[in-house]
Amino acid sequence: MKKKMIQVLCLAALCATVGVACSGETKTEPLVWNDGVRFCESTYPYDGGLLVANFGTEELNPLNNEGKGYILFFDAQGESRVMIPADGALSAPKGMYVRDGRLFVCDVHRIVVYDLKAVGTAEPQVITMPAEEDLFVNDLAASGNTLYVSVTNSGRIYRIDLTDPAQPGVPELWLSIAGPNGLVVRDGVMYVASYSPDGVPTGEHVIYRIADLEAPQPEALISTPGQYDGIAFSKDGESLYVTNWAPAEIARLDLRSGVLTPVPMSLTEPLVGPADITVHEGKIYIPDMPNSRVVVIDEQ
Repeated sequence: MKKKMIQVLCLAALCATVGVACSGETKTEPLVWNDGVRFCESTYPYDGGLLVANFGTEELNPLNNEGKGYILFFDAQGESRVMIPADGALSAPKGMYVRDGRLFVCDVHRIVVYDLKAVGTAEPQVITMPAEEDLFVNDLAASGNTLYVSVTNSGRIYRIDLTDPAQPGVPELWLSIAGPNGLVVRDGVMYVASYSPDGVPTGEHVIYRIADLEAPQPEALISTPGQYDGIAFSKDGESLYVTNWAPAEIARLDLRSGVLTPVPMSLTEPLVGPADITVHEGKIYIPDMPNSRVVVIDEQ
């Protein structure tokens, strides 16, 4: 009851902030995709639709090794089909990236690479991270022929030579930073969402900007700590959408002013664990991992 009351008060304050008259207003429930979804951590735009990575386990464990992970494909109408089956190759699939018909998937301590033309007929490649403690391989982003890989628990970002996606290079340590989770790159600039692996965010768990990929120096864009997870550019490129687990919300970060503003939405069942989001063609796709659903809202 206390949690529900706090959520109601926060929504009321948010409405006042953005100038929305809450009383008497009818709000539309966001679209929810949950067909075949089981603990969905990551989304990725693909072939006019959306890839959704699922753990498929009975209990939520991002470091499980049960081999029940799978990838769904949702078309533009929200109809789903299995893209990568639960055949034992994936356990806790997280961030994804596609290059030249190959799907790269973060999975616990490694990256699993699928030839999308040979799913079910050829074994995927496996890229194992260099350090034994690299257990929470989380997200992927590319700039040119370099693929960047975040490892949340060890506080490292690696880079992999992707000149030939069929023969990717070995991971090389590129940067150490607190709790790197979501990654995004545009025009040679990287943005990093930081998440505390022990669940207790400190002042260093914020959103970072790295302006020079050749000589990386992280710069904090905000001072508010959080459990930041997913990160994606707005359509106009002037803002970032970021997800946070503490409090559970999605917010928009204005890259000019540095102001972080929660995105209002009306959900009967509030977000619990918004993870690796996608912004595509005016929509924001939010995997609410503990609730096993993808929430779809209009970009704001």
